[in-house]
Amino acid sequence: MPRHLVTSILLVELTTVGLIAVAVLARPLSSGDDLMRAGLLLALALAHTEGAMRVERTRRRIALPHYIDLSSVWIFAAALVLPPVLTVPIVIIVQFQIWLRTGRPRIPCYRNVFTTSTMVLAALGASLVSANISNGATFAGADIFAIVLALLCFTTINTALIAGAIAMSSPQPRLSTMVGHWDDNLLELSTLALGALVATALVINPWLVLLVLPPLLVLHRSVLVRELEQAASTDSKTGLLNAAAWHREAERELRKVTRKSDLRAVLVLDLDHFKMVNDTHGHVAGDHVLAAVADALRAEVRDQDLVGRFGGEEFVVLLAGLEHGERDLSVVAERIRRRVAGLRVEIPTADGPLTVAGLSVSVGGAVHPRDGADLRSLLQLADAALYTAKRAGRNVVRMSHDVPAKEHAVRPPLPGDVAEHTVDGQ
Repeated sequence: MPRHLVTSILLVELTTVGLIAVAVLARPLSSGDDLMRAGLLLALALAHTEGAMRVERTRRRIALPHYIDLSSVWIFAAALVLPPVLTVPIVIIVQFQIWLRTGRPRIPCYRNVFTTSTMVLAALGASLVSANISNGATFAGADIFAIVLALLCFTTINTALIAGAIAMSSPQPRLSTMVGHWDDNLLELSTLALGALVATALVINPWLVLLVLPPLLVLHRSVLVRELEQAASTDSKTGLLNAAAWHREAERELRKVTRKSDLRAVLVLDLDHFKMVNDTHGHVAGDHVLAAVADALRAEVRDQDLVGRFGGEEFVVLLAGLEHGERDLSVVAERIRRRVAGLRVEIPTADGPLTVAGLSVSVGGAVHPRDGADLRSLLQLADAALYTAKRAGRNVVRMSHDVPAKEHAVRPPLPGDVAEHTVDGQ
């Protein structure tokens, strides 16, 4: 782990310890009601984690990457209505139980400590904002305003700390990776809103909080369904869209076109002599190379562009919102070609790190609507341009106008195509 990242993590954790001490001294335990509310929240949070284990077992069985963490419901509620001396232990206990039951040994202990620290800091920030919330049976307008500010404070602190850690640990971090996708952020905001309702119930009648647990478990399962749909659309080796999902999304994107100046374009890319990587270094090394090329593709296009893997060593990109058609397309294609040519893929092996370099990619492109009104026509012409690039010596870019008229139909097979496209058993 990079030294600057270790230093930053330690700084966050030391800051957390210091703020805990300050918060506990500044606002000590105020009443027996606080203890009752804290005990109820903690019991429900632990019951929630245990009740979600069936969902987690399903996740592990089908190898989905991350645990669905909806613990913010209970942590945010605690931050709103409890003093820090009780809120902090709830955060620590809940995060430790989640790690113990769902993360160990896949997630190192230091990562759980950092995650816990970010949650503690977020909870303390929300608690500071909401310190004057009414202890009566109703919430005044000022209380509602304080809750909204506390919600924004909680999510801002937590997101900023996690994003910072990701930015420092990734050589070329993307905004979508650092702050998460829109759906993930919407889920977090919804979870915090539910936490605000839990806090309201605690003030009005603490036993009403029991009614939150069943729908929360149902929400847990519904999020799993959404992630299953995403997994079914994703290529497991590269994280890109698989062929079927890319076709579906690309068709949808082309249907959005309402005027001729609204240009779209397709790139088809094929790694040159990829079979040599597998034959020389093995298929594990080949998988690392495919993942590195996928990262290179994502780095050279925008978040709204569609990147997919067609199988073997072939990739495809749909670019949206081009201003100058083929000129813009050629610029992007050349950037991708140069980036792939400069890749040095570090692969851990039993004999030490292995570096795979000297990669290259051939690229073919076509522009919508000039080269085709539908996706099939675009892909056919882009694939023909790719074939022209291969015939030109590989590691080059060719556009639709480079394709001889007689080759606009179905692309004939190249020598080595059968061998190169049978990587991964495809």
